[in-house]
Amino acid sequence: MTYVVVTGTDTGVGKTVATAALAVIAAPGGVAVVKPVQTGVSGEEPGDVHEVSRLSGVAEVHELVRLAEPLAPESAAHRAGTRLPPVVELADRIAALSAAMVLVEGAGGVRVRLDTDGGTILDLAVALRSSGEVEVVVVTRAGLGTLNHTELTVAAVRAAGLPVRGLIIGFWPGRPDLAAQCNRDDLPRLTGVPVLALLPKGCGGWQPEAFRASAPDWFAV
Repeated sequence: MTYVVVTGTDTGVGKTVATAALAVIAAPGGVAVVKPVQTGVSGEEPGDVHEVSRLSGVAEVHELVRLAEPLAPESAAHRAGTRLPPVVELADRIAALSAAMVLVEGAGGVRVRLDTDGGTILDLAVALRSSGEVEVVVVTRAGLGTLNHTELTVAAVRAAGLPVRGLIIGFWPGRPDLAAQCNRDDLPRLTGVPVLALLPKGCGGWQPEAFRASAPDWFAV
């Protein structure tokens, strides 16, 4: 079993679209997608895994915990009067899946708490190592500020003893400015990990057929 944990330098950097793109290129070998904790949705409203499924065509998607308010999981749980399951329990539920590869999309950045005991996406990734190989993919921005945020995130992942497979730039502009062009070169130099893909800005709004046809090209960087 291989687990690819998709985290970000912040919220809104394109983790869901990046997870969908990874699902497209992984699909021939069999893949499942998991969102351990989804916030900001209620009732039958579709969450991030449903968007991943729509874009990628991957049928096996799982949302383990759902909270209505659009807040960090711990904050949303406190306000709802709910105790989130500890990350070790979430890891056990993910490990029970039978797909050859499981993509696990985090919430926000690496220090965002997924449970009410202080567990983070990194703690979840560490817990998954007893069930298979774990790699981390970091989704980041193209523009100013990304070097600092990305270096800090990669350092935190490494400090947890986890390997960083690479970076994905979540919203690559059609006409990149000087900062984006420089960051494209400086990110791998400063972090020591490759840029795996450049996702075109707005591609999350494409029709699924176009998204799936184009996704492999985004990884040819």
